[in-house]
Amino acid sequence: MLVAAPGAQPDESELIERILAGDQAAFEQLYDRYLPRVFGFVQKRLDNRADTEETVQEVFFHVFSCLASYRKEAHFAAWVLGIARRTVANRFKRKRHPTVPLEIEDELENVDYAAPMIGAVPTPHETYECRERAERIEAAAALELTSEQRLLFELHHLRHHPITDIASLLDKSEDAIKSNLYRARRVLLAR
Repeated sequence: MLVAAPGAQPDESELIERILAGDQAAFEQLYDRYLPRVFGFVQKRLDNRADTEETVQEVFFHVFSCLASYRKEAHFAAWVLGIARRTVANRFKRKRHPTVPLEIEDELENVDYAAPMIGAVPTPHETYECRERAERIEAAAALELTSEQRLLFELHHLRHHPITDIASLLDKSEDAIKSNLYRARRVLLAR
């Protein structure tokens, strides 16, 4: 294992080794190093600051989750920005909802809203990776998040409630909700 000289910034390969060995501080260093670049990249593509912040967190979640698959064939920065590009593209795909022309209002009950998802079948490898990642996240959520953080995470990320609605429901400020969600995501990113 490479060790940086005192006061020197460790290179990406050293940070990756440390992260894969379970060093959370190494991930925080990597996060701090790439946050401005990823944030700028995502912000140029999304108009809304809240969407940008959420997407950036999602990017770093993917970076951490896929770190073991980084093969050093490309520069690490290019790999991270590739993940950011795909995450932004997927965000645009998710926002598209089936639409129904207004002229056929009486036929609304005949519309199959699941039709766009019928052809989307994950490969066995994707299914395995998804199940493994979900198990790690569930274990971290159960052991390391407070009950309030678990509730906020579920309401916002799983049930898709807006932060404003959650804040009024729990009689807390939006900033308090955002802060708690940020802490919960950081814990889950470390898994």
